[in-house]
Amino acid sequence: MKKIYMYGVSEQEKDLAIAWGKDNNIELFLDNEILMDNTADRCKGYDGVSTYQYTRLDDSVYEKLNSFGIKNIAQRMAGFDPYNLKLATKNNIIISNVPAYSPESIAEYTVGQAINGIRNLYTVYKNSKNHDFRETMSIRGRRIGDKTVAILGTGRIGQATAHLFHGLGCKVIGFDVYKNDKIKDILVYKDTVEDAIKEADIISLHMPATEDNYHILNENTLKLCKKDAIIINAARGVLVDTEALLNSLDNGHISFAALDTYENEFEYVKNNYSDTPITDKTFIKLLHHPKVSYTPHIAYYTDESVKNMIFHALNATKEVIETGNTSLRVN
Repeated sequence: MKKIYMYGVSEQEKDLAIAWGKDNNIELFLDNEILMDNTADRCKGYDGVSTYQYTRLDDSVYEKLNSFGIKNIAQRMAGFDPYNLKLATKNNIIISNVPAYSPESIAEYTVGQAINGIRNLYTVYKNSKNHDFRETMSIRGRRIGDKTVAILGTGRIGQATAHLFHGLGCKVIGFDVYKNDKIKDILVYKDTVEDAIKEADIISLHMPATEDNYHILNENTLKLCKKDAIIINAARGVLVDTEALLNSLDNGHISFAALDTYENEFEYVKNNYSDTPITDKTFIKLLHHPKVSYTPHIAYYTDESVKNMIFHALNATKEVIETGNTSLRVN
């Protein structure tokens, strides 16, 4: 019987993983700690590895896994920025991800946050908690249906998001290095990011983290945005220069930002800091900013997503064990 070592397993994943193991006649070991140098030795003797890796993987791990005869690391999420792909390839390690565990879940989150911003609901909630029920200009909203939405990144998630905004009556424009003809009936592509954002009332980010995309929204590009534009980032934190965004919110140029990810979140996300001081001053300002809605990387987090993340990752591991490759590899 083949064996797979699963790192970073939460309580909610256990029953689904065990069911998959039984259905596929594969032995699983479930470890709640993530894969790092000090935990890598635990998977020695196993045929494959899957992990929910949200922090940078130690470079030493690739050589260790190679020496164990392990040929893969199956990431149970879309993001693969924690990995050194060149070093993985050098050590004959296939990195796979789950590129589409539920694009619709993230798209629905995005549209919900857009409505939150366009209707000033974040201010309404705060006022109501303080028993202030007045109708004031600070809570008077706008219609979303006559707004222009820029989708930056038109992969699976960007496409699903574009369809929802189009269904609400929005004009949808987009940017992607690789244009998709399948959505040309609902989205008009722009040649540059700058061309897209300067026309948009709502800017929604759905790009991967790459060297070219680092701080794609920065001091200069934010100045090109319409006054009172809304920024939504349910992709990767490094796409946004956080300090520049906070400054733009403070000076009233950007009206609202919904961030499901923060560029220096790795230390905090998935952990409980209710009784532990947060030392990152920028993160503190972000969390308490009156024009920011921050959520801890949960745009994807639905029943459907969790199931798909586990099954697709384990299927990829099984595929590597049996064939030496997987269609979900990223290196």
